[in-house]
Amino acid sequence: MKKQTTRRSFMRKLGTGLIAAGATPTILAANNEEIEYLHQRNLRVSANDTIRFAVIGTGIMGHNNLRTAMKVPGTEFVAACDLYKGRLQRIKEMYGKEIDTTYNYKEILERDDIDAVIIATSDHWHDHISIDAMNAEKHVYCEKPMVHHISEGKKVVETEQATGMVMMVGSQRVSSLVDAKAKELYNAGEIGQLIMVESWNDRQSAMGAWQYSIPTDASPKTVKWKDFLGDAPYREFDPVRFFRWRNYQDYGTGVAGDLYVHLFSGLHNILDSHGPNRIYATGGLRYWKDGRDAADVALALFDYPESDAHSAFNMQTRVNFVDGSGGSSKLRLIGSEGVITVGWGEVEVKRRKMASAPGYGGWDSYNTFTEKQQKAYEKWYDKEYADSKEENLKPTSKTHRAPQGHDDHLTHFTHFFNAIRDGEKVVEDAAFGLRACAPPLASNMSIYENRVIDWDPVKMEMV
Repeated sequence: MKKQTTRRSFMRKLGTGLIAAGATPTILAANNEEIEYLHQRNLRVSANDTIRFAVIGTGIMGHNNLRTAMKVPGTEFVAACDLYKGRLQRIKEMYGKEIDTTYNYKEILERDDIDAVIIATSDHWHDHISIDAMNAEKHVYCEKPMVHHISEGKKVVETEQATGMVMMVGSQRVSSLVDAKAKELYNAGEIGQLIMVESWNDRQSAMGAWQYSIPTDASPKTVKWKDFLGDAPYREFDPVRFFRWRNYQDYGTGVAGDLYVHLFSGLHNILDSHGPNRIYATGGLRYWKDGRDAADVALALFDYPESDAHSAFNMQTRVNFVDGSGGSSKLRLIGSEGVITVGWGEVEVKRRKMASAPGYGGWDSYNTFTEKQQKAYEKWYDKEYADSKEENLKPTSKTHRAPQGHDDHLTHFTHFFNAIRDGEKVVEDAAFGLRACAPPLASNMSIYENRVIDWDPVKMEMV
C-alpha cells in the first residue's frame, strides 16, 4: 500500500480473509440457569492491498499487539522501535533479520512505505508519538490510556480531525461479542431503569502488580534512558523505573489508567455514554511498598448525569492489588428490574421485577394496627392493588457466553485495518479514547490532590 493511497481509495470489494468461529445452541445448566453461546460475527477483510505497519514499543503489549495484528490478512510487519537493545534483538530473533529496528521512532515516521503504527510505549509518550504519527500521515493504533494527563487529550483529538488519519485506542473489549450482547440487553430494557454501576478489578500476584522481570544486562549501554525520560523529570538511570514504569506517576497512570480504562471503555460503549461529570477517589499503597509511588488500592465514585442515552446514575469502582481471594474482575449494571453482569468471556442478566404493590405484614407497621384497622386496611389494599395479583414476579437468569476461540483483540485489530482500507467507522477513536481515560485519570488527581474533580464529558474539559 503506497503512502499516497488514502483509505477512501481502497477497493471496497470484500476479499478472501475471513475470521469466524462456531457457536452452540442454548442449553440448560444444572441449576436451571439458561446458558446461550453467542454467535461469532463474520469479519471479512480485504487482502487486495497490503497494509505495512511498524510497532513502537516492543514490551509486553507491543509483542501481544504485534502477534495479533499479523493474524489479520493483508498486513505486513516491517519495522520496530524500542529503547532497549535486547528487545530489538528479540524482534529479529522472532520475525527475521529483515525487520528494520531503530531506537528513534521518528525514523519510522519518516518512511513512505509504512502506512500505520502500533504505539505500545509507556503512557507518557502516547500523546507525543500519536500526534507526530498522524501529522506524518500514519494511521495510529495506540494502547490505552490514550494520554498520560487529561490536558493532553484535546490536542490528540484535534490532530485526528485535522489529518483525517484513522486512530484507534487499544481497549479491545469494545469489539467483544460479550459487550455487544450487553448493549443489546440494556437497550432492550432488560433491567429497567439504570440506577447504579459497580465494577472491580482485583489481583493477587507479583506480576499482576507489575513486578515484571528485569534483564540482567540492563545498563546505560543497552537502554536509551534519556530518550525514555522525554518530558518526565530527570533522574539518573534506573532499570526498575524503565522496566516497571507502570509503578511510577512520572511515566504511567497506575491502576486507573491500566485497568479502569477497560471498564469505562466497555461501559461507555454499552450505554452510548459520554461519561461522568463528578469524580471522587481515595486509595494508597497498602502492600507493594517497593519504591513505587502509584497506589495499589484505589476506590472511586463517579456521578453520571442524565443524557439521551441513559438516566442519571452512580458508579463505584475498585482496584486491589493485594486481594487474598485470588482476584477477579466484573462490571455490573444494576437496574430497577435486574442486573447485567459483564465479564471478559460472558454476560449474565438476572431479572427480578419489583411488585407494583407494596405488600403488607412482616416487617411493617401493619402489625401495629388494631384488629379493626387491619381489616379495614386489607379491604382497602385489595381494592387499590387488585391488578397486581396477576403479576409474574418469578426471578429469571440467563448467561450469554462467547464461543470458544472468540478473540476480541483480533476483532479490534480487524476493525482498525478495515477502517484504513474501507473507511469503516472506528468506535474507539480519539474522542472515545479521551472520554474513556479522563474519568480514571481524574480519579488519580482526586487521590493525589485530595479533592473532588468536575469534568464536562460532552466538551471533554475540566470544569
